[in-house]
Amino acid sequence: MSPDRPGRVLRRRIAAAEPLLLPGASDALAALVIADLGFEALYVTGAGVTNTMLGMPDMGLLTLSELAGQVQAICEAVQIPVVVDADTGFGGPINVARTVKVLQRAGAAAVQLEDQTFPKRCGHFAGKEVIPPAEMVAKIAAALDTCGGDDLLVVARTDARATSGLAEAIDRAGRYREAGADVIFVEAPESEAELAEVGRAVPGPKLVNMVEGGRTPILPAAELARLGFSVILYANSALRGAVAGMRTVLTELRDEGTTLGAADAMIGWDERQRLVRKPLFDELERRYQVKG
Repeated sequence: MSPDRPGRVLRRRIAAAEPLLLPGASDALAALVIADLGFEALYVTGAGVTNTMLGMPDMGLLTLSELAGQVQAICEAVQIPVVVDADTGFGGPINVARTVKVLQRAGAAAVQLEDQTFPKRCGHFAGKEVIPPAEMVAKIAAALDTCGGDDLLVVARTDARATSGLAEAIDRAGRYREAGADVIFVEAPESEAELAEVGRAVPGPKLVNMVEGGRTPILPAAELARLGFSVILYANSALRGAVAGMRTVLTELRDEGTTLGAADAMIGWDERQRLVRKPLFDELERRYQVKG
């Protein structure tokens, strides 16, 4: 029997009673850590890929080809479903159709689209603007026409809370759900009361974004599930933790001329090789070794 498609696996998991914790990865190594720790899915963060690949902020600077390369590497490294942050879809509805096709070919189980204007900004930055809801509905239609049924999910995000208030964001969320989006994402509610209102008023499965230091209060997964959220996203927590670890090790090297004092901040040599599956590649090397 052939393995189930990632999109179908993800769809069933989101429909389960327990909320799905969705950590973000910006590269294949982070994805391996996430899968190794037993998470059931991961999120390719546009902000994280922009930060790590380009050393730039999340302001619409990443291209589709750059994103697709990271997605393909990640999907080849892990077996769990991968949700991809596709920002605005890199243009209008026709661009969205191409974006979905490219990312699905790279292995994505779900594609997230947002209703910001281009160039977009991080959902917790100031200065965001949004397109008319009818334009976003057209983008959702293009994505759904391209992705082919259950094999890929469409996550529709609205950033209207910051531009027009919560009522407008909730209205847009309902329209996007009616257009066929599988999961709805209202970005950056600013209080527990607003989270509760989103959970109550927005139909269908809902994603909530937990950003340490951002506009939305951080709540435990159990409380967010009680409020009605099916997917709990921590898009850049792993990246920020990795940067903190790098600083610890490199500060020790700069100040002491050695990393011995920072050994506890690093994984061991053997653990590193296990994580990147060196034993598997050793076995492949033996299998294909030319005899004689």
